[in-house]
Amino acid sequence: MELRQLKYFVKIAELSSFSEAAKVLNVTQSTLSQQIKNLEDELDAALLVRDNRHVSLTDLGQAFLPQAKKTLADADTTIDKIRNVKGVVTGSINIGTTYTFSPILTDVLLLFIRKHPGVKVNIICHPVDELMTMLSQQEVDVVFSYRSTESYPDIESYSLFFNRLSAVMCDTHPLADRKTLTLGELSNCTLALPGTGMQARNVFDSMASKKTNNFNIQMEVNDIAMLLDIVASSHMVTLLSHATIKRGHGLVSIPVEGDECRMDGCYHVKSGVYMKCATREFIRMVDDTKSLYIRKMNL
Repeated sequence: MELRQLKYFVKIAELSSFSEAAKVLNVTQSTLSQQIKNLEDELDAALLVRDNRHVSLTDLGQAFLPQAKKTLADADTTIDKIRNVKGVVTGSINIGTTYTFSPILTDVLLLFIRKHPGVKVNIICHPVDELMTMLSQQEVDVVFSYRSTESYPDIESYSLFFNRLSAVMCDTHPLADRKTLTLGELSNCTLALPGTGMQARNVFDSMASKKTNNFNIQMEVNDIAMLLDIVASSHMVTLLSHATIKRGHGLVSIPVEGDECRMDGCYHVKSGVYMKCATREFIRMVDDTKSLYIRKMNL
């Protein structure tokens, strides 16, 4: 059994297609088919069900898939441990981030790839619950997000900085000169909110459920850049982490009062799993540059 056979099998399982997997892996479809046949012959088991349009896993294939992924992850870990001894930051890093946290990572990502051009960086944006599932299954190496309200027993979370939920509006809005706002005061505003499941939205929904106010939610957008463009060009108000907002874009960010508005910036790693050199280096760079970023936000 060869690692490349396991890699081919996992990719076919992910894409449900020999042709698509062959494109991604940059091999011919005939090579892919032959390697999978060799793997099945060695295991004396059919792993895939093939037809002209679709590929699916057999029961044995379903049982084999987690072990194949673990073997590949273990092999990567072994290679990275050797690189660590040599003091070399290479390989790849899979970074998960929530949509509302991702703007904070932009500057660090640019610094990281300039300093370590030999590292391939993969960025995956999803809601926090999906990212935590991926982290648990070792499909990402680290997740950056605001602290979740949920508990994950196999994941360790570390605070990077303190932040809070803020009302974001254009600088000509009637409330733009306020130092703080209560959630109740926002019931008189037209709201454009992040989509359901996004962390800032989760904080808002949790707080709003305890209020008697009716909120005028006219729009929901799960793309933060689009949401901020809409708010900057209207008198609608959104609610986001203060650290998400870059100054100088015609926007103001006003903290919302209340202890429940706290949104700590965190990174999360899977418990008991070896951390790649590249992962450790990226976390270090985020930690080193966070104070500069937060100062820019005028926290």
